[in-house]
Amino acid sequence: MCGIAGMVQLRHGMPVTHAPLLRMRETLRHRGPDDTGVWLDPNGRVGLAHCRLSILDLSAAGHQPMQDAAGGIWITYNGEIYNFMEVRKDLEQRGHRFVSNSDTEVLLAAYREWREDCLERLNGMFAFALFDAPAGRLFLARDRIGKKPLYYALPSGRRFLFASEPKALLQDPAVSREIDLRGLNFFLAYGYIPGDLSIFQRVHKLPPAHAMTVDLASGNLRSWRYWELPEAAREEGDPEALLEELQDLLEDAVRLRLRSDVPLGVFLSGGLDSSLIVALTSRLASCPVETFTIGFEEAEQDERSYADIVARHFGTQHHELVIKPDVLHLLPELVQHVDEPFADPSLIPTYYVCRETRKSVTVALAGDGGDDLFGGYRRYLATQRDARTIARLPAPLRRLAATASQVLPRGSKVRRYVQRLRDDATTPFLAWRLLFDLEARCRLLRPDLVEALGEALDEPEIRLRASFEQAARYDFVNRMLAADFHCYLPDDILVKVDRASMFVSLEVRAPLLDYRVAEFAFSRVPGRLKVGRGGKILLQQLGRRLLPPALSLNRKAGFGIPLRAWLGRDSNGLMDGVPAALAGWLNPGPTEGVVRSVGRGLASRDRRAFALLVLDLWRQAYGGID
Repeated sequence: MCGIAGMVQLRHGMPVTHAPLLRMRETLRHRGPDDTGVWLDPNGRVGLAHCRLSILDLSAAGHQPMQDAAGGIWITYNGEIYNFMEVRKDLEQRGHRFVSNSDTEVLLAAYREWREDCLERLNGMFAFALFDAPAGRLFLARDRIGKKPLYYALPSGRRFLFASEPKALLQDPAVSREIDLRGLNFFLAYGYIPGDLSIFQRVHKLPPAHAMTVDLASGNLRSWRYWELPEAAREEGDPEALLEELQDLLEDAVRLRLRSDVPLGVFLSGGLDSSLIVALTSRLASCPVETFTIGFEEAEQDERSYADIVARHFGTQHHELVIKPDVLHLLPELVQHVDEPFADPSLIPTYYVCRETRKSVTVALAGDGGDDLFGGYRRYLATQRDARTIARLPAPLRRLAATASQVLPRGSKVRRYVQRLRDDATTPFLAWRLLFDLEARCRLLRPDLVEALGEALDEPEIRLRASFEQAARYDFVNRMLAADFHCYLPDDILVKVDRASMFVSLEVRAPLLDYRVAEFAFSRVPGRLKVGRGGKILLQQLGRRLLPPALSLNRKAGFGIPLRAWLGRDSNGLMDGVPAALAGWLNPGPTEGVVRSVGRGLASRDRRAFALLVLDLWRQAYGGID
């Protein structure tokens, strides 16, 4: 893993110099502490910067920014091309020669050979910017799933900036820290900021599976999607044949991700997904696997016993860390590190397991993706249940539900349930995914901000509904998964893993998020083999093959946290003053109500309070409008 940044002068103006590039680069040193580099175009039009975490070819031959063998093409690149050896062999047969063992040099040669079409041949996680001097353009791309981030800004019509994290872009005085109201609205709705938006005005993300070119002569930007999820197969495959196909795919995905010139380990929560990765890694690795898990003092959240079953069965070198309830003192630092408001509380334990793992290894395999591709979240079963109930209700009863939802007490469990029954199947889909729904945001946001947002106020609901409806080519379960695949997975789960791991200079690889596994999951596996009486039905069948019989498979594990206990103790007083502090954006009365609801009733209230706490901590770190 690495940190990348750069600057392009689009029209007449001052040439690019070292100083601003160095400032951008230094904010990213946590992503790559092993080596740094800066390259300037002799004409002063382009500058590239790099921080390197050395994984493949630890020698100086892997230094970046790197120029291709023929000259004229330069790259700064973050990530890993897992199949770089296979791509390299193909390129060597076409006459290319290599002087290093790095995947960066292979990526340069692949672009030289196939131009933008090189993306179709890459299996990996990546974000890169490549300057093609003869063509006079910058070519940027991000991996299919969205594991590696890429932000960009156009602070004026004369300059284009890009970087791995927003903090690097903010080093330019022309990039405003003023808050983007659409970004704030989405944060309140989702707990994260999706798509190409950010919390900062004029700062954008290149979405997953997208590429972009910046033409230096005209200043034109062109972006496009280069990969899509496939159509569903017309006929369902035999379940036993699907199981064999899945095992073969996962074994090859793990095999590719074991390529490393530095020590490697595996996260082990004790859940199905991480346990499968440990099982396959143990089969393929040439030496005992190191595994890492975390636990809690709260017994209901602690699953170290399950991780221990797996570790003993496969004979791993196992490491454990118990997280104490006072970890909230770390939250302000984590919020500042992420750069944007981010309300997934599992960021805290993810950081801790990354920090503990980094003491022993530089690369870790993880089980991320199993829930997202094979239906592991409880909300999938709940949404499916609600949708079936709606389908059985005649129209008059649905209209009655709509009326009843208006008179029942706000925030009550009954009201929330009735609201999910008042419309069609998309209503429960939305209800299970919104942190603050439209009604709640209208109460929470200051009236002047509601007015300023105008028609954009219900944009979060519109986007979710559209993502669900656009996946109509799939069955109901896979429609839910496809919608989350394009939003929740890249903008919550993968942001969490990237920031937590890069904070401690650890590379995390997710075999279940190999794009071939994703294509298989959506094109070949019907919803009935994902969500039914439980979740991840097909993965559970694989677990019965590969995992110890003593391990309970039909349960939701992972690096979750006892959020209610931690917020309830609030030992550092982080919740104090949140309503008054957010009065520039939110109405103090409703905000106070959310903060005081911690530990009272639904767990969703705790998550909302956590989101407002995060927003206040972000405000303290980055400011914004008053």
